[in-house]
Amino acid sequence: MKDSALLTDLYQLTMLQGYHDSGMEEVAVFEFFVRKLRPGRGFLMAAGLEQSLQFLEGLHFSSEELAWLASTGRFSNGFLVQLETLRFTGDVHAMPEGTVFFPNEPILRVTAPIAQAQLVETRLINLLHFQTLIASKTARIALMAPDKLLVDFGLRRAHGAEAGLLAARASYLAGFTGTSTVQAGMQFGIPLFGTMAHSFVQAHAGETLAFEHFAHAQPDNVVLLIDTYDTEAAARKVVALAPQLESQGIRIKGVRIDSGDLADHARRVRQILDAGGLRQVTIFASGDLDEYLLRDMLAAGAPVDGFGVGTRMDTSSDVPYLDCAYKLQEYAGQARRKRSEGKQTWPGRKQVYRSYGADGRMAADVVTIEGDAQPGEPLLRQVLQGGRRLAAPSLEDSRSHAAADLARLPEPLRQLQEPYAYQVEISAALHRLAEQVDRGL
Repeated sequence: MKDSALLTDLYQLTMLQGYHDSGMEEVAVFEFFVRKLRPGRGFLMAAGLEQSLQFLEGLHFSSEELAWLASTGRFSNGFLVQLETLRFTGDVHAMPEGTVFFPNEPILRVTAPIAQAQLVETRLINLLHFQTLIASKTARIALMAPDKLLVDFGLRRAHGAEAGLLAARASYLAGFTGTSTVQAGMQFGIPLFGTMAHSFVQAHAGETLAFEHFAHAQPDNVVLLIDTYDTEAAARKVVALAPQLESQGIRIKGVRIDSGDLADHARRVRQILDAGGLRQVTIFASGDLDEYLLRDMLAAGAPVDGFGVGTRMDTSSDVPYLDCAYKLQEYAGQARRKRSEGKQTWPGRKQVYRSYGADGRMAADVVTIEGDAQPGEPLLRQVLQGGRRLAAPSLEDSRSHAAADLARLPEPLRQLQEPYAYQVEISAALHRLAEQVDRGL
């Protein structure tokens, strides 16, 4: 999807008209953060920064967009002339993609003239919220199935093409092995995986003929779907067909089960394959899976080598949204904060420091104002200066960072023991700044 400056809410533009008319052009600081965790989440994983930076670097209004805005009659000619040359010239600090984070911790900070910083709010929330949502769900699944093949199968059930494509990216970043979404392979270099559909089997006069045709069409990736009619009977057909294919130089790589009691079918199929001399053939399971089902299947010893996870991951079905916000924290050098009931914010430019225990695991975080150094590792880094990128980590780099952060999670979070309250401290300096702002108000 082409990023457009019109991918915004109307009130962003009406506010910009107000800033223009009032001559308000000072630097503003906005931060993106999550207020609180939803039930069923003990941690979150930052994602979407790459697409956010691409959006900021390319921000502009086309002549067609400006002409359409003029036709609405909502905006003055002087304001529209100003929009002709609007570009993002500010700075961005952010947590690297793949960083585990917690409530009240900003994962992105925008510092720019107020019109620029205000305008980009909607699209930045859109990009950061969605990929963070999916990466956070995926990370939980990856923790439940270490060393297993994990493939994103969710494009067809995703909420639109962009969502499906970015879900493939976020899931790979957070620990999946690959995706079935072909465009994600071309655009992001994500490994592609795919087998066959029930329709392929149904289109043939019999399963064996379907398996044979598919094996010759994909001799290097023979993974056969065996649950169209009778799962165990199809497994026996695979055993019978294997010697014929072997004589032609084709080896069956795996079988896929997509329905029924997956664990029970996997046990029966494993016995049939092993008895037929096909111990090297893997079993791949799919069908409405999530982290809880994977955990239970593997804890019960189900002999499954890989999983295709779709709908519940690509829609984050149990937690379909995050309580996130992008709020003004400073304007014209003065700290600002919102005091609305239940939605108060901490003012000023902030940094997050993370401490680790003797075991190397995350122990506690401190949120404080920028410049108030604390023990531990500072998590926000400058990634954009004057509208220009300072560094561009590859998706593989971000994936490695995510794996390292998941390995350092406290064990209760790794095991999805909920509720578990990770310690996030608001510093004394930040409390004092909030008191100062309140006195000023």
